[in-house]
Amino acid sequence: MPVIPDSADFRGRLTTLPVATFHAGETVFGAGTKTGRLLILKKGAVAIVKDSTEIATVTEPGAVFGELSALLDQPHTADVRALETSEFHAADAATLLTHDPAALFYVATILAQRLDGANQTLIELKHQIQSGHPASVIGETVVKMERLLTGSGANLVYAGYPYDPFS
Repeated sequence: MPVIPDSADFRGRLTTLPVATFHAGETVFGAGTKTGRLLILKKGAVAIVKDSTEIATVTEPGAVFGELSALLDQPHTADVRALETSEFHAADAATLLTHDPAALFYVATILAQRLDGANQTLIELKHQIQSGHPASVIGETVVKMERLLTGSGANLVYAGYPYDPFS
């Protein structure tokens, strides 16, 4: 069972942040841009698009966006587009992550779970190759790994860790 940060503690901190709203079709983050923002989905639905390919749809409250860009001081690596009117708790990433241990722990836990899922998928892929599985099966596993490792900022719902941190 993955270690989940204390959602009550983090939820309390989120209520102090401003809310940013994006309407259907609007770009939340653009690949190649550097915003310095950390967004946590409050409600709505977004698509993660990398190289013109939608790699995930995220609807789960608590999904974090922009963490890799902030932590690595690099541009966003994927587009995040609102599929419907979506609300996010918005923060200056550097300020939140350096001054709020609960936020830093929350983001670190999500990243650790993503890495753990990618490691497990890599082992699965290695076994499939060694066992001579068909290319279609191996291809599905590669897609799964791409979703795990993408710098999209999405949470881990597609990585096998579905939970609502606000329940």
